[in-house]
Amino acid sequence: MTAPAITELPVVVIGAGPVGLAAAAHLIERGLEPLVLEAGPAAGNAVREWSHVRLFSPWGEVVDPAAEKLLAPTGWVRPDGATYPTGGDWAERYLQPLADALGDTVRYGATVTGVARAGRDRIVDSGRDEQPFTVHLTTADGREERITARAVLDASGTWTTPGPIGADGLPAIGERAAADRISYRVPDLRDAAVRARFAGKRTAVVGSGASAFTALAALADLAKGEPGTHAMWILRRGIGAHTYGGGEADQLPARGALGLAAKAAVEAGRASAVTGFRTEVVERAGDGRLVLVADDGRRTEQVDEVIVLTGFRPDLSFLSEVRLGLDERLQAPTSLAPLIDPNVHSCGTVYPHGVNELSHPEKGVYLVGMKSYGRAPTFLAMTGYEQIRSIAAALAGDREAAERVELTLPETGVCGGAGLFDKPEAGESSGGGCCAAQATLQIGIGAPAATGGC
Repeated sequence: MTAPAITELPVVVIGAGPVGLAAAAHLIERGLEPLVLEAGPAAGNAVREWSHVRLFSPWGEVVDPAAEKLLAPTGWVRPDGATYPTGGDWAERYLQPLADALGDTVRYGATVTGVARAGRDRIVDSGRDEQPFTVHLTTADGREERITARAVLDASGTWTTPGPIGADGLPAIGERAAADRISYRVPDLRDAAVRARFAGKRTAVVGSGASAFTALAALADLAKGEPGTHAMWILRRGIGAHTYGGGEADQLPARGALGLAAKAAVEAGRASAVTGFRTEVVERAGDGRLVLVADDGRRTEQVDEVIVLTGFRPDLSFLSEVRLGLDERLQAPTSLAPLIDPNVHSCGTVYPHGVNELSHPEKGVYLVGMKSYGRAPTFLAMTGYEQIRSIAAALAGDREAAERVELTLPETGVCGGAGLFDKPEAGESSGGGCCAAQATLQIGIGAPAATGGC
C-alpha cells in the first residue's frame, strides 16, 4: 500500500472514555478521520463502574476544549465549572452526549484483540514503516474483524487490570481462592446488596492512595448507623505527615478532603491501621472469614471482607506485535516515565509532555490517557487532553503545534517519592517537604524551578 493511501485511512482510537472521545474530537478538528472502538455498550463504560465516586477535579477541568466545540451545535451546555461531578455525572452529562455527537465514529461492543503492521510481525524490519496498521477485534456477537488504520491511539485505560493484594505485585497465596470475599473496587454503599455485604462486618482495606481514602471514609460513615462495622487499614509503610495526602494544602480540594476524612476515621476509632504490612498469604478460617499473613509472619485479626486498592496496571497483551518503548518499572513510555515516576517525584508534579514523550519505536502507535502512565497513579484528565491535542497536531503534520505543550496543573499534594511507597518506616518521617506548600505548576516552556525539596 502506498503512502498516500495510508494517509486516507482512519486513525483508530481504542476506548470511548474521556481521553479516547476527546482524541476523536481533536482528530476531527484537524481534518483527520477517527474510528473509536469501545468494548462496552456505552461511552465511558469503565467510568460508569465507579459512577458513585466523586472526581477530584471540577467540571471546568474535565471537559476537553475540542470536545466542547463539537458539542456546542447540539445545544449542550457545560455544567457549572466549579462543581465536582461523580463518575456517573461525567458519563451521562458529558461522555455520552459527546459520543452521540460523534455518531458512527464510535463503535460499541468492539473488543480489540491485537494490533500489528500489515504483513509484518514484530520481528520483520523490511518496509515496516510503509505499512498501515491492522487492528483485530471481536464484536459483541462473537464475530472477528480486521480494520486497517494509519495510526493507533490506545486510550483503553487500566481499569480492567487492578493490582493484586500481594506485595510482590503478584496475587498472594490464597488470594484467588478467596475471591468471593475480595473486591478490587471502592464499594457503592448506596446499593442495598453492597451495603449489606459490609454492614456490621470487619473489612480490611489494602492500599494507601485516594481510592483507599474513599473506601475508609465510606465504611466509617456506614459504621455510624451500623454497629459492628469496622475497617482495618493495611499499609505497607508507616503513618506520618504525608500519609493522608496534601490535606488542606492540596490544590485539588476534593482529594485533600478525602485524606482528611480517612484520618478522621482512624482517629475516631472507626478504622484501625496496620502498618509496615506486606501481604504474602490469604488464609481462610473455618467460618469462612479471612486472615492476611505478612512476609514477616504477622497475622491480622479475622475479617469478613477485603477491599484491595493497590492501583492499576496496563493490559499490553493485545500490543504484543508492535514495538513499544516502555520503562522497565512503570510500563510507561520510556521518555515519559522519568517525569511521573513516584519513586522520584514526591509531589506528583508533571512536566511538559506530548507527542515526543509518548512516541515509541513503532511510529504511529501511542498509549494515551491513563494507560500512558503505566503503573504511576497521579494522572489527571486535563493531562490526557493535552496529550491527544499534541498527537493530533503531529498526525496532521503541524509539528510546531505538536511540540508546543501548554498546560497549567495544580500542585497535587501527592507525596511518596524516593521509594516511600514500599518503605514501611518512611511514612514515620514528619519532615515538611514541598507538599504543604500551595503552588500552581505552569506546564509549558520548561520545568519549573524546584522548591522546598522537590
